Amino acid sequence: MSRRALTLLVAGFLALALAVIGAMLPVPYVVLSPGPTENTIGDVKGKPVITISGHETYPTQGRLSLVTVAYQGGPDNRLDLLTALRGWLDPTVAVVPEETLFPKSTSAEQVQEQNTQEMTDSQQSATAAALNALKIPIEKVITVAGTDKGTPADGKLKPGDEITAVDGKTVGELSSVASSVQSRKPGEQVTFTVKRAGASTQVQVGTVAGTDGKAKVGVQMRSGYRFPFKVDISVGEVGGPSAGLMFSLGIYDKLTPGALTGGMSIAGTGTIDPAGQVGPIGGIEQKMVGARRAGATVFLTPAGNCADAVKAVPAGLRLVRVETLDGAIKAIDALRDHKGEVPACPAG
Repeated sequence: MSRRALTLLVAGFLALALAVIGAMLPVPYVVLSPGPTENTIGDVKGKPVITISGHETYPTQGRLSLVTVAYQGGPDNRLDLLTALRGWLDPTVAVVPEETLFPKSTSAEQVQEQNTQEMTDSQQSATAAALNALKIPIEKVITVAGTDKGTPADGKLKPGDEITAVDGKTVGELSSVASSVQSRKPGEQVTFTVKRAGASTQVQVGTVAGTDGKAKVGVQMRSGYRFPFKVDISVGEVGGPSAGLMFSLGIYDKLTPGALTGGMSIAGTGTIDPAGQVGPIGGIEQKMVGARRAGATVFLTPAGNCADAVKAVPAGLRLVRVETLDGAIKAIDALRDHKGEVPACPAG
């Protein structure tokens, strides 16, 4: 073999080796793809997604499906370059910087914990929204989420305690607890009335000066609700707040006679607050693909996501614009009964 041929062969081998090594190098990107869908008025692994006890429920049919986004990659399991390149070529997935899902100041475990908490909060808000829509009275409560280590509340107020009064004054909002504490001078005692393990008790807690000079006790609180009957929601490993709208619709459907969908396969997404306001979410493109693959013909789309949704809607999927739970219910009624206005995402 001539020196020239040998040189070309070695150079080719080195180029191939570098390409293979380069393709296997980890890159700080995450691939987002369509995840599973779950019917909120159906079952997951033989168990109802929504179980209601202590109130009459009604049989229903059709599908009210929540949609999810699956991801591949992350700080603990980084993608290789080849996988990222394949993702860039696939129109049904998105390749995004790792910090989109995993901020640099947050660990993967903290992200998972946040997603789990957001799902829990979403289920509470969804239940509140559905019951508010049905004019069923609910009670707002304030609970202790945790305490700051080394502060006066540490060891005195416990996670799960329900705060009902501060210094004898009934409280119903987080702000009223804070203002009651801050009305004291740093160093003074505050009396919390809490429900713990089903019993009411009073807890004396000292105060210290915060960074603003005002009194504080070092308690982390969470606002929640007490419902007149039990609503259980079980969706396995799904996390985040974006299933709120579909949870609300599932609860509403089970608590009202007849099938809300009329047998249609409807999917959707959107956060929800107790007043029934629907908010935008991420991953709308992948969620629409997942919905269509699961057989949905209608997709409830938060108004804030319409601009992106119309650019990528799969064939055979009708986009319905929603801003509130009440609006979503009315749109489904109109679709089912073939009359009335059905708000659409505007083209362009």
